[in-house]
Amino acid sequence: MNFPNLLTILRIFFVPLLVAVVMHGSPRLEIRGFVIASDLLALGIFLAAATTDLLDGYLARRWRQVTTVGTLLDPIADKLLISAALIALVEVRLVPAWMVILVVGREFAISGLRSIAAAEGYTIKASDLAKTKMVTQVIAVSLLLLSMRFPGVHRWALLWMWGMLAFSLASAAAYFRKFWRRVDERVKLRRRKELLLLARRQRRKLRAARAAGNPAP
Repeated sequence: MNFPNLLTILRIFFVPLLVAVVMHGSPRLEIRGFVIASDLLALGIFLAAATTDLLDGYLARRWRQVTTVGTLLDPIADKLLISAALIALVEVRLVPAWMVILVVGREFAISGLRSIAAAEGYTIKASDLAKTKMVTQVIAVSLLLLSMRFPGVHRWALLWMWGMLAFSLASAAAYFRKFWRRVDERVKLRRRKELLLLARRQRRKLRAARAAGNPAP
C-alpha cells in the first residue's frame, strides 16, 4: 500500500464525516477560543477531501506508483465523495433531487462499465472531459456548502450545478463509446474464437468417426 493509495482511502473516510456535519449541523470545531461553525467545517472537510484527489494522482505519477488498485479505487472514492455530499445537500433542501438522481445514476453506470471493462482486462482511464467534470463538481458542491452561510451564493451554485450536469452527461457518453469500441469488440472476438474452436472440434470428431468406419453422429 503506497502513499497515494492511502490518500485515496483517506478520502473515503472523509465521506461519513462530511455527511454527519452537513445533515446534523451541530458539530463545531473550537481552536484556542476560535469557533468554526458547522457549515464552514463541512466546507473545510469537503475541500480537504477534494485536495487528496489532486495529490494522490499527482504523487502516483511523480513517484511512478501508479497501480491497478489505485486506478480503480480513485474514481470510486471520487464518486462516493460527490454522491454523498449531493445527497446530504438534498436532505437540507439546497439542491433539486432530480439533478442529484441524474448525477448519482451516472456515477453508478460508469462504475459498472469500469468493472466490466476490468474483468475483460481493459482499464478505462479518466478522460480530460471527466477531469473537467470533477472540477465543476467540486466547485458546485463547494458553492452549495457556502450558501448554507451566505444564501446569496445559492443562485451561482445552481448555475454551476447545471454546468456539472452537462459535463457529467457528456463524459458518460464518452465512457460508453470507449466501452463499446474496446470491450464489446473483445467480447465479440472471443466469442468468435470460441465458435471457431467448437467447429474445429466437431470436424475432428467427424473425421475420426469416418476413419474408424463409424457413421457420422
